[in-house]
Order: sequence, then structure tokens, then C-alpha cells
Amino acid sequence: MSSVLRMGPAPRDTGPAAGGGAPAPVGHLVLCADGSAPERVVAYVERELPPGGIPAYRAARAGGARSFVLWADEHRRERLATLVTLSAGGGVATYQVLGAHGEPIGTFVREKALRGRGLRTRWTVAPAGGPEAVGFKGRIFWWYVWWLLSPLQTLIIVLSLLSGDGDAARGPRRIVWRAGGRVPLEFRSKDNTVRVCEPGYDWRLGVALVALLGTFDSWLLGTEWDDSKK
Repeated sequence: MSSVLRMGPAPRDTGPAAGGGAPAPVGHLVLCADGSAPERVVAYVERELPPGGIPAYRAARAGGARSFVLWADEHRRERLATLVTLSAGGGVATYQVLGAHGEPIGTFVREKALRGRGLRTRWTVAPAGGPEAVGFKGRIFWWYVWWLLSPLQTLIIVLSLLSGDGDAARGPRRIVWRAGGRVPLEFRSKDNTVRVCEPGYDWRLGVALVALLGTFDSWLLGTEWDDSKK
């Protein structure tokens, strides 16, 4: 039985603002649907800013760097995991997920299309102590169709902006990770969810993955959750 993870904005309290200069609650969360159980919040996600604050984060982000925290609650009382960038450059970035006490949970490697080892963006997920799984962004067939439509891309982009979702202008985005004939993970672009298909897979790695994929969502509409200027 697979678990389905999706990320979204956290609901905002419309009551009076907290006094004393208290920081605002974390603005994004990850929900999990597992079998017949109701969907539940499993983590709150917030970027972790370097020295230099937001401008420094956004400058490093342009080169592929990412850094965020998974919290157990919106008020940051318990840290569940942290994603840090080990290296980024030349279209290839390596990220590590650490547990609450700094223990390694796993790594992600993103190799941008035409910069790494293929024509499609390659994602490698390696749980700590487990076999790595490799997935490619989009199916070859749909990329072929998408490029055939490239002369019409300007019109498609305009129509996508008018519709407000941008999906038509995006390239194929589905990713299926495979490891030794098994499929432990899958990203479905239709609903922006990550499916954890193997029992015993560390759920924190799945949560970090769905949050990381959301930072590479849509440059066209500027919807990446971690690219805010404030």
C-alpha cells in the first residue's frame, strides 16, 4: 500500500496577530494520505536561510542550492529533518537529508537535462544504507510530442498564463524511480504528489523529496514555494 504525499500552503489564522514580535507560523505543509485513513499533516516546511538572509538564499538558489527544514508543528517546536546542499554547479546538484540529530537519512542528486548523463533531467534518490533509485523527468514519447509543438510554444505560454495554471507550457514532469526492477517512488505531475510505494521507506525522505521537487516547479508562473522575496 502506497502513501501519497503532497505539499500545500498552511492555513492562516485570521484572528488577531500575536504580540511581542513573535515570528509568523510556518507557511507550508506536507500532507499524507495512507490507505483509507484521512489525509493528515506530517510536516511543516520552511526554507533555512544562510548568513545574508533572503538575498543570499535566492542568489545561491539560482545555482541550484536549496536548504529547508521539516518541522513537526507550525511553531517550530520540534525539528524532524533538514535538507542541505552538498554541492551545486554545472547543472548538477547533490542534496543531503539529515535527521533531527544530524544523522544521515539519504541523498538526492539532480542532473539537469543536457548537463548530466542524458537528454532528460535525472533524479537519483539514495536512502542511507539502501539501494539508490533513478528516475527521469517525463517519458521520451511525451518529450517528443512536446518538442514537435515547440513552434507553437509562444502561443501555448500565453494561453497557459491566461488559464492561470501553466501546465500546458510545462514540459512532461512525471518521474518514476526504479531500483533493481522495483518502483519505490513515483512523482505524478497531475496532482504534484509523491507516492512512496515500498513499506519501510523512511517517510521523512519522501517528505523532503516532495518539498524539493516543489522548488523546481514552474519558473514560468513563479510558483516555487522557496523563491519568495520576503
